[in-house]
Amino acid sequence: MPRVVYSGENALENIKTIILENKVKKLALFTDKGIESTGLLNYPVKLVEQTGIEVIILNDLPPEPTYEQAQKLVDQFKESGADFIMAVGGGSVMDTAKLASVLATDQYSIRELLDKPELAKKCVKTLMIPTTAGTGAEATPNAIVAVPEKQLKVGIVNDNMIADYVILDAVMIKNLPRKIAAATGVDALAHAIECFTSNKANPFSDIFALEALDMILNNIISACDNPEDMKAKNKMLIASFYAGIAITASGTTAVHALSYPLGGKYHIAHGVSNAILLAPVMRFNEPVCRKKFAVVYDRCVHENKVCETVEEKSAFIIKRLEEIVKHLDIPTSLSVFGVPASDLDALVDAGMQVTRLLNNNMRKVTPEDARAIYQEIF
Repeated sequence: MPRVVYSGENALENIKTIILENKVKKLALFTDKGIESTGLLNYPVKLVEQTGIEVIILNDLPPEPTYEQAQKLVDQFKESGADFIMAVGGGSVMDTAKLASVLATDQYSIRELLDKPELAKKCVKTLMIPTTAGTGAEATPNAIVAVPEKQLKVGIVNDNMIADYVILDAVMIKNLPRKIAAATGVDALAHAIECFTSNKANPFSDIFALEALDMILNNIISACDNPEDMKAKNKMLIASFYAGIAITASGTTAVHALSYPLGGKYHIAHGVSNAILLAPVMRFNEPVCRKKFAVVYDRCVHENKVCETVEEKSAFIIKRLEEIVKHLDIPTSLSVFGVPASDLDALVDAGMQVTRLLNNNMRKVTPEDARAIYQEIF
């Protein structure tokens, strides 16, 4: 887990404490131009400048970067001579910053980490400040990059990439556009329910996955619909972090496995890809995850508890997942993104390559199963 986590109102003020206690001389701030254009960087940068140290902003990063694009930013970081990394952004920004923290050395590149993630060694300390709730990237040892030659997204996983510091301040997500808040919120929802129903689930991951599910299922609608509901936004930010811890302790399953080709080839936003697949995969998993879904019902439904049997509770939770995605106006069909039905075979082939996550799925996914799931979302 990250060594130090600050949360709540005015949590950003701890930036100065972190810089001073680490005797930072030059700070590299990883972000992207979209975040910079919203003015979200102004306050964190002001706090850094108040310490009197030099800051360099690295912002040349697209939303779903390839490993070459991430490497370009890492190379800029290496040339800067910075001795501390602060990331302000969503998953792609934080993942690239994590990669930079283990790539200050010339001994290996991102390309080599794709094949041998065990090479990674922490060289520079990191502070993660998420601007979505979210990917949970601030909590995980994972970095996800697109690999164009495979038309796939690939996860590089190494404990050395876990953040040293995390700041969860809801002011950073207050003005997030509803469309982005919805997609990233459902991503966190997928993390939580996948980790709870993973083959690698354990008592530790269950603590965080269930708490995340409770907070997300009961706050995501208000957090997305009501810009002023800071209480709901703060709970979503903490829930996203908890779901990230659950990923580290357990692991996502077939939702994420089958969504990677959608991002890798068609550049569909990661949270949207997961939202499209969430209910279909959970319906597929229901026969073997029924008791788990019933536990989610017992823990997360606080009013009007009308379900009594395990079957009823399980059906309720899957229906609730569908209702949330529908309410948040997230597309549930690949046709919206112009994905041709003729690509079905290629999607199945690419999805079945993600064995790291498919192996976590409690119900074995065959190529025929993957085909049926993809057909459901065309």
